[in-house]
Amino acid sequence: MHKLILVILMMTVASGVLAQGDPQPGDPGVGDSFLPGLGNGGYDVQHYTIDLDVDMNTGAIDATTTIEANATQDLSAFNLDFRGLEVVELTVNGEVAEFERNRSEMTITPAAPLGVDEAFTVVVTYKGVPNSFEDSAIPIAIGWNRYDTGIYVASEPSGAATWFPANDHPLDKATFTFEVTVDDPYVVAANGMLIETVEGDAETTYIFEASDPMATYLATVNVADFIRVEEAGPNGLLIRNYFPAVSAAQAEDYFSDTAEMIEYFNGIFGPYPFEVYGVVVADTNLGFALETQTMSLFGENVLENGFNGQLTIAHELAHQWFGDSVSPADWQHIWLNEGFASYAMVLWAEYKNGEGFADVVLANFHENLGSSTVPVAEPPVGGNLFNVAVYFRGALALHALRLEVGDEAFFNILRTYTNRFHDSNATTEDFMAVAEEVSGMELDEMFQTWLYKRDVPPFPEE
Repeated sequence: MHKLILVILMMTVASGVLAQGDPQPGDPGVGDSFLPGLGNGGYDVQHYTIDLDVDMNTGAIDATTTIEANATQDLSAFNLDFRGLEVVELTVNGEVAEFERNRSEMTITPAAPLGVDEAFTVVVTYKGVPNSFEDSAIPIAIGWNRYDTGIYVASEPSGAATWFPANDHPLDKATFTFEVTVDDPYVVAANGMLIETVEGDAETTYIFEASDPMATYLATVNVADFIRVEEAGPNGLLIRNYFPAVSAAQAEDYFSDTAEMIEYFNGIFGPYPFEVYGVVVADTNLGFALETQTMSLFGENVLENGFNGQLTIAHELAHQWFGDSVSPADWQHIWLNEGFASYAMVLWAEYKNGEGFADVVLANFHENLGSSTVPVAEPPVGGNLFNVAVYFRGALALHALRLEVGDEAFFNILRTYTNRFHDSNATTEDFMAVAEEVSGMELDEMFQTWLYKRDVPPFPEE
């Protein structure tokens, strides 16, 4: 290097202008193509401890969330996604930290900068009445929802910030502890294993540990007059269900196929990916069901839906593999969740009622698509993320793949995919690569036809 240039560079670095080690703020988003405001850069959350004291009379909570994280860069400040609730105190590594709030973004400036790879702890104490809201991506109330006799939490894709501060994107999975206190006789249901109940004066604290990495949108807390019902699943898996006391017997009968479903899906998808499973049925009607990790959420109206309800149960269970264990790296890849879970409905119908019944389900999917849809693998930004195409056309794409490569290769593709991206994230391109690798076939034309074009192809047939 020329001596004069070297001297100039040394003087510039010394003055701080080019000092690459200077701490910088973390990005206020992870760069998601569909929901760019979600998540935050500069750190990786390892564990959340969410301590909630819930007043069922007023709907208010007194809460503390402790976040254990690692810095992935030198940080002068960083963001958390957090919506609405009043922050009482905020510390980083035990020191009071400054913070600013702008809608759902909370920018935190620690007392001292954080170095790259440094482990740090954020403690946020807060209070208030959590409110759900409608995200532009889906026309339902998401987040913390209160109804006449209880509470349910359904946060996909951006509702986690209504009840705890988070790095709210599937790319940053973490383990969770929930410590939730409610007045008796209310019962709490949350993700993971119930490890302890602590009885107080007319109140009980329920402590759950979710020890497998989980996306924040899959975290849930449900409170009602529940009956907890347990059974043994395949390979000793604990199945624990929370049913409304008023309909527990009916619900127990309605969900009695769960163990058989898990065993069947174990064979075609690979081993169930978590340490526990079950469902929670809210004592109210819901216009949806949601695959909250280790414990799918339903409304009591599912109990009146006959075999269609059984298909919905299969759909949410299948999400434990497709969406929960293997999560989308970007929300535009939502078909990897919904198309796969919808095809699981077809597979369960085939298993229980035969190929002819499964063909009827598939034909219904195709008929409901019409002649044109949004591109399945590239839904337009600003539209309904959970459009009919990602469910039905996504499922039909998988059926077309199955017919193209044959059953043996198809189910090997699914098992390879769930194993390779277990507890991680994937894209459409990742799945396509696995399909071609396992089958040994060139499949680009088929995927382009089913996933990227607007015109709906003819019904796939052998």
